[in-house]
Amino acid sequence: MQDRKATSQSGENGRQDRGKDPDTDSGRQQQTRSQYQVRQVTNYQASWAETEPGEEGKFTLQLILDNGVEEYILDTDSDDLEVMLKLLRKSSYTTFDLKRRVLMFSNIDAK
Repeated sequence: MQDRKATSQSGENGRQDRGKDPDTDSGRQQQTRSQYQVRQVTNYQASWAETEPGEEGKFTLQLILDNGVEEYILDTDSDDLEVMLKLLRKSSYTTFDLKRRVLMFSNIDAK
């Protein structure tokens, strides 16, 4: 995923916006960009680990983001893991917001 800066100053219907301070607009864009730290999930690995004998095990889902630029590990229970794995398989493009810790699935057929 590439970070692209908005270069157009066109307003509604392609008209030039007048009276806007480009420095203020740039500051707002930068602030908005810093609020979201979204990365593409390019791979994932589900794991189960034994804890103590007789205790329930621990499930994790490791997200590989932007081909290994970052990784994030989600601790989850078996029910949530099952749903997440189904959504990951059905999603053609999945992203993860590191700041808000939100997994987002795109282009899922609603049938």
